[in-house]
Amino acid sequence: MSRLRFKAVEEASKHTPVEIAAPDGLPSEYYGKYVFNRKRMAKYLSKETMKTVLEAIDKGATLQREIADHVAAGMKMWAMEMGATHYTHWFQPLTEGTAEKHDSFIDYEDVAGGDIIERFSGKLLAQQEPDASSFPSGGIRNTFEARGYTAWDPSSPAFIVDDTLCIPTVFISYTGEALDYKAPLLKSLSAVDKAATEVCKLFDPSVKKVFSYLGWEQEYFLVDQALYDARPDLSLTGRTLMGHESAKNQQLEDHYFGSIPPRVAAFMREVEFEAYKYGIPLKTRHNEVAPNQFELAPIFGETNLAVDQNLLVMSLMEKIASKHNFKLLLHEKPFAGINGSGKHNNWSLGTDTGVGLFTPGKTANENLQFVTFLVNTLMAVYKHNALIKASIMSANNAHRLGANEAPPAIISVFLGTQISAVLDKIEYSSEDDDITVDELKKMKLGITHIPEVLIDNTDRNRTSPFAFTGNRFEFRAVGSSANCASAMIALNSAVAAQLIDFKKIIDAKMKQGMKKEQAIFDTLRIYIKECKPIRFDGNGYSDEWKEEAKQRGLDCETSVPLIYDAYTSEQSVHMFESINVMSKKELHARNEVKWETYTKKIQIEARVLGDLSINHIIPVATQYQSVLLDNLYKMRAVFDAKKAEELSKEDASLIEQIASHISVIKNSVDAMVEARKVANKIEDAREKAIAYHDTVEPFFNTIRYHVDKLELIVDNEMWPLPKYRELLFIS
Repeated sequence: MSRLRFKAVEEASKHTPVEIAAPDGLPSEYYGKYVFNRKRMAKYLSKETMKTVLEAIDKGATLQREIADHVAAGMKMWAMEMGATHYTHWFQPLTEGTAEKHDSFIDYEDVAGGDIIERFSGKLLAQQEPDASSFPSGGIRNTFEARGYTAWDPSSPAFIVDDTLCIPTVFISYTGEALDYKAPLLKSLSAVDKAATEVCKLFDPSVKKVFSYLGWEQEYFLVDQALYDARPDLSLTGRTLMGHESAKNQQLEDHYFGSIPPRVAAFMREVEFEAYKYGIPLKTRHNEVAPNQFELAPIFGETNLAVDQNLLVMSLMEKIASKHNFKLLLHEKPFAGINGSGKHNNWSLGTDTGVGLFTPGKTANENLQFVTFLVNTLMAVYKHNALIKASIMSANNAHRLGANEAPPAIISVFLGTQISAVLDKIEYSSEDDDITVDELKKMKLGITHIPEVLIDNTDRNRTSPFAFTGNRFEFRAVGSSANCASAMIALNSAVAAQLIDFKKIIDAKMKQGMKKEQAIFDTLRIYIKECKPIRFDGNGYSDEWKEEAKQRGLDCETSVPLIYDAYTSEQSVHMFESINVMSKKELHARNEVKWETYTKKIQIEARVLGDLSINHIIPVATQYQSVLLDNLYKMRAVFDAKKAEELSKEDASLIEQIASHISVIKNSVDAMVEARKVANKIEDAREKAIAYHDTVEPFFNTIRYHVDKLELIVDNEMWPLPKYRELLFIS
């Protein structure tokens, strides 16, 4: 065994669970300790200021600067009592992570200088100016045009990390374009609120607001820090670019929901302790399917806050993992041949009257409303299935989708037999028909009578990227490292635009004298027929489905750079601009960022793979080949030719195999380098990304195949990298 690998394996074997002192009291007693939530606002703000802030949060009212001054004063007082000495605007640039620039509260007491005091004004709370040219902008900001702004989002509460007050903000350019995920997310939430509220008024005039809810399920891997450090591919790309599968991995299905390893349980407990202090309601923890794979999930919350909490939790997990001698892996496919990691986005809509719009009701009116929102969502996903796919696509997620329980890269909707039967019955029924739902309920269909549907009336389809699960949709295609906002922007925007179109049709029909219920029912019947191609309850992995999906007109593109084209299609641009979420300029800029990010990730992987192959694998393989050659020569020196040939037959065969694998690896790496040089000369971001996808990435599997074959041949003691059997089983 190589010295570095041996040391890493030895160190990993010595780790024991880290003792963590639990906080005093029950979670409910320290929940939200580090958050400037409504409870703390009530303590540190005046009643008038509190009322104004809540109007901004709940109703979208604009906050005046003088109110910001009052909020800043109370926020600073609370933060300093909590030990904070700095503040930062915490924002979400187009990097999938978060960004922050810390400033101290200190300032000179007066213009003459001298003594200092702690100062934090409404101006500092409301706005800051980070360098916009240093973040991905897709050409919106040039290097010589550095000005950009972060602006306070009052709807997401400030929180304290270590000694710093973190203020959630949007990030925009000097010319007003969004340079982040939060700004368009907030716009999409406003759009779906407005559109859905108007539709809800058809059923209940008292509805004043509709909320988008998100419940994310975060999957992740843990590996020993020492083993991670001994794998350059893991540390530089987040995934193993080579490595033969372990004889035992997940095939016995014994890890899923199994007993949590003590070291991992200690890590999970600390993550929960810290999450509760930040008001993140983590509810579930368990072993996932693959070895070393786990999951945590919170109680559902409003989408904007849920997105912020997911980003914060990922940061907390990474920090806490290092304390437990782990490395957190959020890459969608860190290990070949076993499950990858997703971040299932459970999405729903609900009213301020407490009604879940995807929850079947008990009256005809409630169920007509339920079917209305269900069918309009199907229409939105059908019309924009290419965009929905683009919203979750990345270089990382492309490795995960379509295998090992991850949904395929074709967007379809699973409804289950019962809901499908209801929609089919509506499509083909007449007003006088009765309808039976699994023989549990029977109601006259009529114009206003939609059959009562029971919650949890669907099975689960693990191959469906977008599945109805009883009172919500589970968007299973989202990747584990992604910012949930990307998928939520596309989904909420598409649904908002669809609901606007629906309401216009209903209004027009009613204006012509048609009864409201008749107008709704007739329109839904047309929609059900039109969006039928998006409904699929079968095996998404089958080749038959891929062919059928093409015939249905669904987007079946597999090239990541080409998938991004959906963002700038005429349909998508019109949709986003019509509801004021993103402009054509912003959409094109974001695609530039996506293409550049894709290129850079493949470029880094190609460099790492080439370096490992040439400087680590081939030398070791050659060294072992020399050992075999030396043994062969010694055989011939000791035995007669016939006996020596007989005894050295296996060595000669291995020598030949090693030479063959080395030759393919060397030639492939050389060809990959040349392909990269050609691609690097391309200036257009889209064309360069396509070149990396078409001409560079295809070498990865070839090189890996032959490296993995060498791993099976070369002496275990000589192999330089920790193997899957060492990486994947935490003791």
